[in-house]
Amino acid sequence: MSAISRRHFLKSATVLAGGVWGSNLLLGQGQALKQLNVAAVGCGGKGIGDIFEIARGNRIAALCDMDQDSAKGAFEKFPDAKRFADYREMFAAMGDQIDVVTVSTPDHMHFPIAMEAMRRGKHLMVQKPLANTIWEARTLAACAKEKGVFTVMGNQGATLEGTRVLREWIEAGLIGEVKEVHYWTNRPIWPQGKGLQFPAEPVPPFVNWDLWQGSVATERPYSSKIHPFAWRGFWDYGCGALGDIGCHSFNSAFWALDLGGDFSVEASKVSEFDEVTCPKRATIIYQFPAKGKRGPVKVVWQDGVKNPNTDKEFVRPPGIPADLQLNDDSGQVFVGTAGAIFVNDAICGTAPVVFPVSLREKAHAIKNVYPRVVGGPTQELCRAIRGEGPKPVSNFIDHAAPLTEMVLAGNLAVRLAKPISWDATAMEARGLPEVAAMLKRNYRPGWEPKPG
Repeated sequence: MSAISRRHFLKSATVLAGGVWGSNLLLGQGQALKQLNVAAVGCGGKGIGDIFEIARGNRIAALCDMDQDSAKGAFEKFPDAKRFADYREMFAAMGDQIDVVTVSTPDHMHFPIAMEAMRRGKHLMVQKPLANTIWEARTLAACAKEKGVFTVMGNQGATLEGTRVLREWIEAGLIGEVKEVHYWTNRPIWPQGKGLQFPAEPVPPFVNWDLWQGSVATERPYSSKIHPFAWRGFWDYGCGALGDIGCHSFNSAFWALDLGGDFSVEASKVSEFDEVTCPKRATIIYQFPAKGKRGPVKVVWQDGVKNPNTDKEFVRPPGIPADLQLNDDSGQVFVGTAGAIFVNDAICGTAPVVFPVSLREKAHAIKNVYPRVVGGPTQELCRAIRGEGPKPVSNFIDHAAPLTEMVLAGNLAVRLAKPISWDATAMEARGLPEVAAMLKRNYRPGWEPKPG
């Protein structure tokens, strides 16, 4: 997530929206909380932020990370929590002492950890994307439904007020019928692209490299160029630029326009890549058929855009002023028949702005419909567990799994260099039998999925 987005969320809200940022119902304020016991798997990087977020009103009972050095900050902050390197040992030792689990690991390990938690009946937050194969995302959703646990994916935008304002404006017809949605990002901000080399290095004593590789069948020697950050550029471990920020970005359109179901997707302007790492740049276009009361919608994604204001390859979205400065980190534009809504970040952390200016008075008159959420995805999850709020918007079954599926289908279009017509019911690409082999990973011996 963009640090700029976090920093400017509250500051820019009132300035840009002209006071539309008011609340009608704030979920999570002034309530007597029942303390939940939390186990956190993945304690460095994004993990420490997730731990701090869920710690409010709860007890951090267990901390688990295969890199004991990256976990130091969490260990020091929560000295009473029991410490583990292997999540399997954690569950074996403390399974009956845990209410809720956070999973903030590299993408390839989301699935085995989440499945083990749900098998034991634990409520669960998993960072985005839910998984890095479509089969795993589907299986996680099915398991959540079977076990009846509360779940949420860690896309913060699903809980931000900007997302709710945007949906309220769209449903009120502020910009007419939405025809197109445009997203851009400066990702990747790590090395990826054809021919990258990752020379072997001695494994540090504080890293369990065998456990880090986990379910991935390809054996690779340890490299500091892979762990702790550049794994995102590997097809095996991450999902590239689209996987990193796509669930954040697409969340707004997915929720506001009900984009679940069938679609087509095609990639273009793809830079060189290979079977190991993802491309440095791509444009991906989705076409969603009419559904319910809305008409067809085109979604345009552009990654590898370092500065959309000066990049000659960047296709500027229509409907916004020609001199409007766009965030070089990420942004989004919803284009309708009567106007456009602009958000200058990936997650609606800054307030939506409507164009033309003549529509702003109408925007200010639109009433709040959707409850405002306080505290982010993990607190939304905890309130649901306690019975103090509804299930999270980005729960696995209704939202997170199909949203992740949309993202991962874009990567399939990149890798195949072919348009894909996605049949969501059958979980297949129409007329492309070769896609079937790409929906599920080859598992490392000993890491094959167990029955739910």
